[in-house]
Amino acid sequence: MSLETPLGKALGHGSARAGTEHWLAQRLTAIALIPLGLWFVFALVPLQHGDHNAIANWVAEPLNAVLLILLVIALVYHSMLGLQVIVEDYVHGALGHTALITVKFVHIILAVAGIYAVVVTALGVGR
Repeated sequence: MSLETPLGKALGHGSARAGTEHWLAQRLTAIALIPLGLWFVFALVPLQHGDHNAIANWVAEPLNAVLLILLVIALVYHSMLGLQVIVEDYVHGALGHTALITVKFVHIILAVAGIYAVVVTALGVGR
């Protein structure tokens, strides 16, 4: 006797497949956030009394811009995965589906806004 649904058998996906990928993605983003977060904190310490131009010049350095974009992506994706688990566990029915769509939509907007902010600052638009 199998616990797989007929659709799951037809598609070749077991019930644990998506959960394992989700769990692994959340752990990998958490691991990625450790060095990125430490870099971010230690890189900003010398700039704590800097003005807007000093920080904009710091962001304009290619390595800093790339690492900031990676930090934004990892943070937003990790947050989305965590909130998705919370919604799936505690919100049910149509409200749960709506909440999942909303969580994903808001996180996409946050990622685009964060990346846009880094790019605009790095390119010096508006300076």
